[in-house]
Amino acid sequence: MLISTVLLFAILIMGTVSAQSDYDGLLRPQVHFSPRTNFINDPNGMFRDSDGLWHLYYQYNPTGLTAGNQHWGHATSKDLYQWENHPVAIAPENPGFEAIFSGCVVVDENNTSGFFPDQRNGVVAIYTLHTDKEETQDIAYSTDGGYTFTKYAHNPVLSIGSTQFRDPKVFWHPQTQKWVMPIAYAEELVIGFYTSVDLKTWQHASNFSHEKLVGTQFECPNLMQVPVQDSGEILDVLLISVNPGAPLGGSITQYLTGHFDGTSFVPIDTQERFTDFAKDNYATQIFYGTPAGKSPISMAWANNWEYAQEVPTGELEGWRSAMSLPREHSLKDIAGFGYMLLSSPYNIETVRDTSLARCSLRRNSLSLDYSQVASKALYFEVTIQDIPDTGATGTLNFDFKSTSSGETLKGEISVADNDRHFFIDRGGVRGFSSPSFTPRFTTPVPYFEGNRFHFSVAIDRSILEVFLNYGEQSATVVFYPLESLDQLTVSARDLNEHVTADIEVWGLQSTWSVD
Repeated sequence: MLISTVLLFAILIMGTVSAQSDYDGLLRPQVHFSPRTNFINDPNGMFRDSDGLWHLYYQYNPTGLTAGNQHWGHATSKDLYQWENHPVAIAPENPGFEAIFSGCVVVDENNTSGFFPDQRNGVVAIYTLHTDKEETQDIAYSTDGGYTFTKYAHNPVLSIGSTQFRDPKVFWHPQTQKWVMPIAYAEELVIGFYTSVDLKTWQHASNFSHEKLVGTQFECPNLMQVPVQDSGEILDVLLISVNPGAPLGGSITQYLTGHFDGTSFVPIDTQERFTDFAKDNYATQIFYGTPAGKSPISMAWANNWEYAQEVPTGELEGWRSAMSLPREHSLKDIAGFGYMLLSSPYNIETVRDTSLARCSLRRNSLSLDYSQVASKALYFEVTIQDIPDTGATGTLNFDFKSTSSGETLKGEISVADNDRHFFIDRGGVRGFSSPSFTPRFTTPVPYFEGNRFHFSVAIDRSILEVFLNYGEQSATVVFYPLESLDQLTVSARDLNEHVTADIEVWGLQSTWSVD
């Protein structure tokens, strides 16, 4: 791990690390959720209540800066950007001997569980209780909207005697009038489907796996209904997180598109697809309670298990890890590629501030000093237009730089006929070093629709997210500078004479305050 001399000296003077309770540390994201203190990983139990309030639960160690002593942390938001922290929602009875692992929350509107005779907004959490001897599925219920929970007296509700059986993600299946639980047989690389009429008694329905799927362990399955663009069709998408065994190392989420009939999932094809082409997006979970037939909304853990417990936010600021931007999803049937899951920032306009720059580039550059943007967070969009069908040349590059330390974070789209690609390079940021901290991520750009290419970028102090072709591909990259990045340069290089790159840049509002 590499920490600047100035910051390390400051830590030694203090003797102990004090948490940035005002959420204004050098590395603290301003529009991504992060804990006040200590370590978080997978999002859990996310749901939208009847008042439109979004609830986020998450894997949380309230006593340390590495994984362990797992509880369910809790926060709520009206817009998925400005969050209010709440006390731990679910805690182990015997810390050190058991832990509350990943799971989900459902709203039991029809009181199928019997826990809620006098209300239609009862909340049930279904989670994995982990011990050294077994992983079982337990439930807890809340009569106050998800703030406090009572554990079911007759837990566990599902046990198969395995230490590798975890991460239930339950949903209501209206066609069969049953609850459905996708769950991971982690080391068997299998997703099981169980059904129930009351959330208490579960029957095995089917198993799913396929030899083309990657990974050494399966975790955090999600099954979601996703609308197909321009068709009116709705298909089922099965998300499977893998760790370890991702193509770039560590953890990532893969997906398959298909049909679920209430008991089994049948994929349309078995082509290997991932939600992210970089390395720092894991355990994607969707919010329960978004309207049927609409685009599902998700969040993911923005880190990678290869280095998440070592990154310098712990020593410097007393917290580790954050969540991705909220994303909304649709499917697009692309000739030659099949159904692609599109991901785009959900209502980013909520936190976009005034426009900082707007221009068209041909073979010139835009330079922007954003040191006076209080959040040190930006969002920009680029549309490259009139790319010729043949003979296309040139690149569009963006560079973020710290004028204090000289560090750089770079990206590039090449539109050249013989080399269409997009890359992100975090190798010029020097606040953290690890053999697994891959410096560069590249993905091919196979086609330009309508002779144009669009991408957007959100940078938030120590997290970068990019979305290509309106979300056909996306990437999440964490980085840890010694000093704030405060200058953006966007350059058009060697583009054909009539090709233009239209750019608009906004500052992002800081969403955290002392709480």
